[in-house]
Amino acid sequence: MEFPEFFAAAPTLTLRDPLAAFLGMPRTGTLTYTFADAVKLAGHSCPTVAGAYLMVRRGLLHLYGEEVPERGGLEVSLRDERDEGTTGVLAAVATLLTGAAPETGFGGIGPGGRFSRRELLRFGAPIDGLLALRRRDNGRGVVLDLDPSRVAPDGAMRPLFPRAVSGQASEAEQARFGELWQDRVRRMLLEHADDPALVLARDWQP
Repeated sequence: MEFPEFFAAAPTLTLRDPLAAFLGMPRTGTLTYTFADAVKLAGHSCPTVAGAYLMVRRGLLHLYGEEVPERGGLEVSLRDERDEGTTGVLAAVATLLTGAAPETGFGGIGPGGRFSRRELLRFGAPIDGLLALRRRDNGRGVVLDLDPSRVAPDGAMRPLFPRAVSGQASEAEQARFGELWQDRVRRMLLEHADDPALVLARDWQP
């Protein structure tokens, strides 16, 4: 699969998953995720996928600092319901990176459900942000929000967007639309990954 060159320069996320270590693959349990992994999961690259990826990244940094985050050791809360707007995309990316899943998640091993990921992701939460993460070991939480206006679309998108959406764009216009669309994603990941005005994070006490 051919990805834009900027994918390789995007931030990565390294976590340790006790379930992976328990099952022996990888033996250390250490997993590194890239933006390309999120794109393959979603099936497309867009500001929503990039924003979800960056929000989870910022949340992990806020809660763990230089410590390696524990995949499966987090609860995820989403403000909106599962069928509202792009909440499903945000939830899918959060599940990929944190292991937290709704009622359909892995139920665990043995009578006590060891390593269970089920019902660690919840929708319709009363939070002042799009997404919140909470560590299960110490209860620390962070609520996160995204301000996509911080990385505005290129002005050339204005006349192209309605033509592309309506299917009236020429081949050249459609190609240009795709270039500008991905350029916004690039700027989010490479120029604003650590921008506190793009991803807002603050302590959260559930």
